[in-house]
Amino acid sequence: MFIVANWKAYVETAQRAKKLFVVSKRLASRYAGQHEILLAPPSPFLGMLAYANHSKVLFCVQDVSVDASGAHTGEVTAGAAHSAGASYAIVGHSERRAAGDTNEIVAQKMQHSIGQGLIPILCVGEHERNEDAQYLSFVREEILSALTLLSHKDRAKVILAYEPIWAIGKTASEAITSSDLTEMILYLRKVLSDVLSGNASKRTCILYGGSVEPDNARMLAEGTGIDGFLIGHAATQPESFQALVKVLS
Repeated sequence: MFIVANWKAYVETAQRAKKLFVVSKRLASRYAGQHEILLAPPSPFLGMLAYANHSKVLFCVQDVSVDASGAHTGEVTAGAAHSAGASYAIVGHSERRAAGDTNEIVAQKMQHSIGQGLIPILCVGEHERNEDAQYLSFVREEILSALTLLSHKDRAKVILAYEPIWAIGKTASEAITSSDLTEMILYLRKVLSDVLSGNASKRTCILYGGSVEPDNARMLAEGTGIDGFLIGHAATQPESFQALVKVLS
């Protein structure tokens, strides 16, 4: 199971970043063969933790620039992230979309990530669930548009992260139900089958994110068809992250 810890901007000191890394290394070793643990630290800590990493922990950059290189102060290019030790890139996260990333920008970031050897973790998710199920078309468009610049071979490399925006920041009891998640995973694989060759859609790794806590992680994992989780705040506290990985093991 893929467990992606997106530290967002919660982790602001090198001391705290190193402490979480130590905990993650211990978990990755203990549960080797069961889980792949990916850390997505703030970019200033990425190179510090990942560059000389010899553990089973993998690293992911939280976002990449829409530009490949050049005079773009403050941007983190896919090439720079890969050189710093990242193997994966979160692309299209709802917080980046809220800050201005359009579907077209997401597609370019996907292309840059693949081109620099990063595996994109494409985030999609609706703002709300309406009764006429228009949100399904919304999510479908997010997926299809993000893949437009990729070859069929490269599309098969993409990891999909379903993060319904309405579920973010809720309590475990208010988050998505396992039955709703099961239905959504089936729908996502149907969408993928329209744009991937052969049986690639069945092999695509699909994650869930949105108020994942130790209290609901097992319920969301069992029988829903997901392959892992994209975890935010719960992954930034050693105790809750350890508890979450433990209940999934």
